[in-house]
Amino acid sequence: MEYSPYDPWADIYDAVYSYVRSDIPFYAQQAMESGGPVLELGVGTGRIAIPTAELGIDVVGIDSSSAMLSKAREKLRSLREGAGSVELVHADMRDFDLRDANGAQRQFPLVTIPFRGFLALMTVEDQISALDSVRRHLSPGGRLAFNIFVPDPNMAFEQSDVPRHLNDVTDPVTGKSYVLYQQSRYNTHDQTVGIRMMIEELDDDNSVARKTYRNYTLRYCHRWEMHHLLVMRGFEIDDLLGDFDRSEFHADSTEMIWVARKR
Repeated sequence: MEYSPYDPWADIYDAVYSYVRSDIPFYAQQAMESGGPVLELGVGTGRIAIPTAELGIDVVGIDSSSAMLSKAREKLRSLREGAGSVELVHADMRDFDLRDANGAQRQFPLVTIPFRGFLALMTVEDQISALDSVRRHLSPGGRLAFNIFVPDPNMAFEQSDVPRHLNDVTDPVTGKSYVLYQQSRYNTHDQTVGIRMMIEELDDDNSVARKTYRNYTLRYCHRWEMHHLLVMRGFEIDDLLGDFDRSEFHADSTEMIWVARKR
């Protein structure tokens, strides 16, 4: 597989997103309810997969970035004895095909796409292909759980050339401090948002020791667009939640958390 645009993220991903924690208990609970094993698409550095395995659930994680998978393998060395297994596979969520030793299609009671990973699919064709791949890998009655952000109707008027402060974070492993800024450029015609992250690493006296830039693009989805995609590809909607505390989706929700069942 060729270079992934997420390869440059591997060395800094865990530090930058160390503040994103609220989704971990939700996906871990989904995994526990399913009994496992779980298939996670866009597993990255194992941010969700490793805590899930710590609960005794086996996880198979795929990602198109070999660099992110390498970082995940490093972290797996500290997985406690008796934890569930984590199998990492270099594959594309659009057209993956997992087989067992006898060549039969592997199936799972739960497939997850955490942290808005579905939005990395840039065309309707890619979205359909990914959902079809998911459905093939689900056991009868198996579930797909994933989250995406709710598009803000005011986003087209955002000043895309002005960086906004996103967060201050501390790497839990190294103790290094970072200040995060973000620029977002929306294209409402194509339903895409190009994001440039500016990451300032601070030294001991809070001066900027290094400035790093990382870019990525997402294709956002509206509520009923996502609903129709799921139904048309053979899923039944079990739940649409508005937060990881399992509260209902409502007019002011900023996140859509979908749980859909294979028909």
